[in-house]
Amino acid sequence: MGDLKIVFEIRDSDLAGRIGRLKTRHGVLETPFLFPVVDPSLRKQVVPLDKIRDIGFNGIITNAYLLKKHVGLESNIHQYLGFDGVIMTDSGAYQILQYGTIDIENRAIVEYQCRIGSDIGVILDIPTRHDVTYEEALTSVEETLRRAEEVIDIVEECKSTLWVLPIQGGTYLDLLSRAARRACDLGMYSIYAIGSPTTLLERFELDRIVDMIYTVKSIVPSAKPIHLFGAGHPLVIPFVVALGVDLMDSASYILYARDDRYMTWRGTYKLEDLEYFPCNCPVCSRYSPKDLMEMPKHERVAKLAEHNLYVLIKELRSVKQAIREGRLWEYLEERAHSHPSAMRAFQKIKKYVELLYKHSPLSKSNITRAVYILSMDSVYNPKIMLARRRSIDRAVIKNKCIALIPLVPWDKPAYESQLYKRVLTCNRDLENRCDVYFYMPILGVVNVYLSERYPFSQFESVYDFDDRSIEDLCLLIIELVLRYTTLYDTIKLRMFISEGIPWSIKVAKLMLSKIYTLSDLKIDVEIESI
Repeated sequence: MGDLKIVFEIRDSDLAGRIGRLKTRHGVLETPFLFPVVDPSLRKQVVPLDKIRDIGFNGIITNAYLLKKHVGLESNIHQYLGFDGVIMTDSGAYQILQYGTIDIENRAIVEYQCRIGSDIGVILDIPTRHDVTYEEALTSVEETLRRAEEVIDIVEECKSTLWVLPIQGGTYLDLLSRAARRACDLGMYSIYAIGSPTTLLERFELDRIVDMIYTVKSIVPSAKPIHLFGAGHPLVIPFVVALGVDLMDSASYILYARDDRYMTWRGTYKLEDLEYFPCNCPVCSRYSPKDLMEMPKHERVAKLAEHNLYVLIKELRSVKQAIREGRLWEYLEERAHSHPSAMRAFQKIKKYVELLYKHSPLSKSNITRAVYILSMDSVYNPKIMLARRRSIDRAVIKNKCIALIPLVPWDKPAYESQLYKRVLTCNRDLENRCDVYFYMPILGVVNVYLSERYPFSQFESVYDFDDRSIEDLCLLIIELVLRYTTLYDTIKLRMFISEGIPWSIKVAKLMLSKIYTLSDLKIDVEIESI
């Protein structure tokens, strides 16, 4: 076989998520991408492969072990399936997960995938179930790595196939970390996969999946695409993509359909419980739930499976657009409120924001849109948090007086706001005697001279803020004040408030109580109503 120059090009990014292009022998996959699982015998494939491609999936995945065992295919897999797009093959590890063992060796199945011309192939790894002991998980790690080394010669020779190395260890994060480091040392594999999360995904334990992804993503080089096996629900997709997953696969579209389950972005419904379809895909536009219930079983399954594929492709495109616009964090905030498991995943992601900050651009030169401040969770948005940090770190201290003026979301930019002009009218020498800052919950504090920079003048916000965001702002102001106390023995803090801005009064009251606890510092606080 001829050599294939492996190319994974990252075209755009937000958080740790990215839009990329993965070049294969049979075309380019734009990531994030989900491979629909197809029946290798085609006998149970209710959605034709050309229909899958028409819906928007130019890549599929099937099972090489079942192809060899039950079909006996020994020729080109693309010709056999009649699919001219990208074909990924799994090695039979899922059958190991289900039955404990299969009757084929690692080298044999890897050679077989090469022989039939798989675009993307997987070694025969040993999956780590979520409920195994530490010793059992360690065994799966060591045996999978041994098998990865065992077939290095085939991987080197069969360069037309992109080879996947699953990283095992399950929820034992120390084992997962060890496996990831040793997997990277092997160097010959094109794609790294997070092995065996299927049972956790079926149980919607997304928060534990977040731990696994973070552990692997922190180690694997960013130039390598990451595959997550079994991630096939639209509720899951934005969270795993935000952490850096590029590729997924799932049979959920057909498995749900066989059980009369109807996918939506916020969860799954039993068909019998629906009176209306909350979707306008070709299936839902033509039929009602009652129509589908009255169909013969095989027809109903086919229609539901098509709908489920449309929902999955729509979610992938929505996530890509969010990445493109730099709104992936806001998208997560929105999605987090759709399901308790999504909220648990979101809360866990907030513990790993440093990974997101490392990969996320502060702003985009091609598209710079207003940041949305929706709740206290918006403070974790890298575009806000990084700007807050930079504003404090780059504070230029010229005077021993700090003036704080409310930054109001309905009057921007702040330095041209009516409120600021009113303050200057009443305090004409303010800018000469004090360093002037604007303050607002979530957004933080910013010097007047930096207030036109992104995102301090490019945001849309709620107008009321909860006690947590008030407390957070006060702590940030104190951090700023303490920087001044390193240069001056006595500091004057002039806080401007307004009856029309209720949160400014709350901030001032809380600041008074907090400043007085800093008894060893000489800080003169003055509250002025405007």
